Amino acid sequence: MSTLSHNVTMVRISSDGAWQGDNPLNHAFPLLIVQTILVLFLSRFLAFLLKPLRQPKVIAEILGGILLGPSALGRFDSFLNLVFPSWSIPVLESVASIGLLFYLFLVGLELDLGSIRRSGKNAFSIAFTGILLPFLFGMGAAFILRKLVHGEEKVSYSQFLMFMGVALSITAFPVLARILAELKLLTTRVGETAMAAAAFNDFAAWIMLALAVALAGGGSSSPKSPLIPLWILISGMAYVGFMFVVIRPMMNWMARQCSPEYDFVDEAYICVTLAGVMLSGFMTDLIGIHSIFGAFVFGMTIPKGGVFATRLIKRIEDFVSGLLLPLYFASSGLKTDIAKIRGAEAWGLSVLVISMACTGKILGTFVVAMVCMIPIRDSLALGVLMNTRGLVELIVLNIGKEKKVLNDEVFAILVLMAIFTTFMTTPIVMAIYKPRQIIPPLVVRRLRRQQHLSEDELRVLACVHGPGNIPSLMKLMEFKRTSLSPPLRLHVVRLVELTNRPSSIIMVRRARKNGLPLINCFCHGTMHDQVAVALRAYSQASHLTIHHSTAISVLSTMHEDINHVAQEKRAEMIVLPFHKQWRGENEEEIESVSYEWREVNRKVLESALCTVAILLDRGLGDEFRQCEEQEAIVERQICVVFFGGPDDHEALALVRRMANNPMVKVSIIRFFDEPGKDFMNVTGSSSLNLFEERRCIPTEPGDEEKEKEMDEAAVEEFRTNHGSTNYSVKAANNNLVETLMAIGRCQEYDLVVVGKGKFPWWLEAKLANHEIEHDELGLIGSILARSDEGLVSSVLVVQQGVVQSNEVPEKNCKIINGANAESCA
Repeated sequence: MSTLSHNVTMVRISSDGAWQGDNPLNHAFPLLIVQTILVLFLSRFLAFLLKPLRQPKVIAEILGGILLGPSALGRFDSFLNLVFPSWSIPVLESVASIGLLFYLFLVGLELDLGSIRRSGKNAFSIAFTGILLPFLFGMGAAFILRKLVHGEEKVSYSQFLMFMGVALSITAFPVLARILAELKLLTTRVGETAMAAAAFNDFAAWIMLALAVALAGGGSSSPKSPLIPLWILISGMAYVGFMFVVIRPMMNWMARQCSPEYDFVDEAYICVTLAGVMLSGFMTDLIGIHSIFGAFVFGMTIPKGGVFATRLIKRIEDFVSGLLLPLYFASSGLKTDIAKIRGAEAWGLSVLVISMACTGKILGTFVVAMVCMIPIRDSLALGVLMNTRGLVELIVLNIGKEKKVLNDEVFAILVLMAIFTTFMTTPIVMAIYKPRQIIPPLVVRRLRRQQHLSEDELRVLACVHGPGNIPSLMKLMEFKRTSLSPPLRLHVVRLVELTNRPSSIIMVRRARKNGLPLINCFCHGTMHDQVAVALRAYSQASHLTIHHSTAISVLSTMHEDINHVAQEKRAEMIVLPFHKQWRGENEEEIESVSYEWREVNRKVLESALCTVAILLDRGLGDEFRQCEEQEAIVERQICVVFFGGPDDHEALALVRRMANNPMVKVSIIRFFDEPGKDFMNVTGSSSLNLFEERRCIPTEPGDEEKEKEMDEAAVEEFRTNHGSTNYSVKAANNNLVETLMAIGRCQEYDLVVVGKGKFPWWLEAKLANHEIEHDELGLIGSILARSDEGLVSSVLVVQQGVVQSNEVPEKNCKIINGANAESCA
C-alpha cells in the first residue's frame, strides 16, 4: 500500500468502486464499515468463548480491542495500515464517542438518586470505605509509578494522584449486577448490600472523575493560571444546578404529555431529547469538562420509570450498546500496547498495582462489613464483588491518556488491572460464597374430586413474556374456576431476560426481596405497567387474588427460577407460553419472542416435579381482550385428544376440572390402534383420581394390559361424572396426521388439549417417520402447532411431573424429602 500520510481534511468519504480501480479501504466510510464488522465479530466470538467461564461481556469487548491493537494483530504493519490506518482513527473515535455519549445518557437515565438516598447505613459505610481506602492506595501507587516510570515525572502530582486514585476506587455497577444475576445472588443479603453500595460508588465515581478532569485542565502542560481548575469546577457546578432547576421541570412536563393509555410518544419529544443530549455534551466540553458529563447529567433530568423513559431506552439502547459502544472498546484497545510493559521491573509494577487495587477494595469492604456484623464469608464475598471494574474504568483511563496524564506504559498497566480484577470476581465468589437456599419440602399434592374436600386449593404458577400473553392465560384460568372444584390460587411470573442493556439494569436495581432475581411488581408502580394493570383489572373483575412478580435472569438459568418459585408456592401446575402467537385464519404471527425461549421451556419440562403445560395461543382470549363489558356469554368448546399414557391422563384430569364450568362444553376424541376396538366393558378398575394417582401409573415396558385398563378407567370415570361430554372414537390409521389437523382446522374447538408424550408404543410406531418441528410440544402438539396449515384452535400441551428417583411409581405415593409415605390405594 502506498504511504498514507493522508491529511484528514483530504480524505474522501466514499469510493468510486472497484470497477473504476478504486480501493474502498482508502476511503473513510467503507473503511469504517469494515472496522465495525471486524470489531463486532471479534467481540461476539470472544464472548462466546468466555461464556462457559461466566464472564461478563465487557471482558470480551476489552480483550477484543486489545487483540486488534498494537499488542497483537496491530504489531503487523500490513494489517494496521490496511484496517486501522492512522488517518482513520479520528473517524473511528468520533463515531465511538457518539456511542459513548448516548450510553452515558442512558446511564444517567437509569441512575435513581432516590435509591441511593434510601441505601442503608451498612451499604453507605461499605461504599464509603470501599472508595476511600483504594483511593489512598492509588495515591501511594502514584508516588511509586511517578518515580519509576519514565515520562510520568513531567506530570504534576495533583493530576497524577487524582487519576490514579479514581482508577483504583471505581466499582462497575452494570457489570456487578450482571455477575450477581449469573450467580443467583441478586436478592440475597450479599447481593442487596453490594447493589446498594455499588450504586453509591457509581454516583461518587462520576463526581471524582469530574474533579480529576477539572484538575487535569490541558493535561501535563501547566495551566495558564492556577485558578482555571477552580473556574472549571464552579462553571460545572453552576451547569448542573441549571440542569436540575430549569431543564428538569421541562423534562417532567414533556414526560407528562406522553400517554400511557395509548403507549404513544410524540416524535418531536424524542427529537428534542436526542438534540438535548448532544447540546448538553457540547456545553460541558465548552466548560472544560468532558462531553460525556453533559450527557450523563441530562439523563438524570429525565423522570424515571415512565412511558417516556421506557420509549427512550428502547429506541436508543440496542443501537448504542450493540453497535457503537464496541467501537469505543476497539479504540481503547488500539491505544493499549502491552509491549510497553518491558522487563521485570515493569511487570513487577503491574503486579504491585493489581495487588494494591485488590487489597484496597477487598480489605476496605471486608473490614467495614465485619464491623457491621456481617458474617466473615459474606464480608469476603462483598469485598470481591466490589472489586469489579468495567466501562467506567476505561473511560477514566482514556480521559487520562487524552489529557496526557497517563503515558502508554501506565495506561497498559491499568487496563490489565481492570481486566484481571473483573475476571477474578466470578470464580472467587463462586468458591467462597454458596448461599444456603431453603427449599420447602417437595410434596406431591393431591386434587381430590370429593366435594367435601373442595377447600383444597389448586395452585397454578403461570409464566408470561408480556401483555400479549395475559388474555389467553386469563381465559384458561376462567375455564378452571368453578364452584364444584377446589379454589384456584394463581401466581403469575413475568419472565424477563437479563441483558447488558440499561433497561435490564434498571429492573435489577429495584430488586429487593426473595433470594432469586424476582421482584414484587406492585411494590413499584412504574414497572411493567401494562402487565400489572391487566392482572389487576382481571383480579377485580373475577374476584380472584393474583400474586404477581417478575423474574429477571439470564435465559440459561431461567428454568431454575421457575422451578424454585413452583416449589416455594407448592404449585401443582406450571403454565408456560409458547414462543409464538397467531391470530386469524391466515395465521398471522402477531407476537413472538426470542427463539432461545424454547430452550427455557425444554429445561422446565425436563426438571419440573409438578404438571407442566405449554399454551399455544391462536386467539383464545380475544373476546376477553376486546371487551369485558359484554353481558352475552358464549359457550366455549374444549377438545381432548386422547391416545393413552401418563401425559394424556394428566391432560384429561386437567380438563375434568374445566368440565365443571357450565359454560364449557368438553369433547373427548379417543384414538385406537385398530378400528372399532373399544374397552368400555373392562371391569374391576376402580375410578382413579388422575392428579392424585399420577405418580402411580405403571411404567414397566411389559405392562400393556395395565396401561389399557388405566386408560379405560380414566375415560370411564370422566364420562360417569360428566355425562354431557361428547365422546367419539377414531381409528389411528395412516391418515392420522391429516385427521389431527382437521380437528385444529374445524373452528369448532376453542382449545385442544393433548398430552406431550409417553404414548402407547403403536402410536409412536405409526408416527416414527414424522418430523417433530417443536419437540417441546411433543409428537401430537407439534402437529397441531404447524403454521400455514389453516389451524385455528389454540393448543394446550400437558406433561406429567418428572418422576424422581426417590419416588415410588407404583402403589405408594411418597412425600419427597419428607418422612411419611402415603398409600395411593
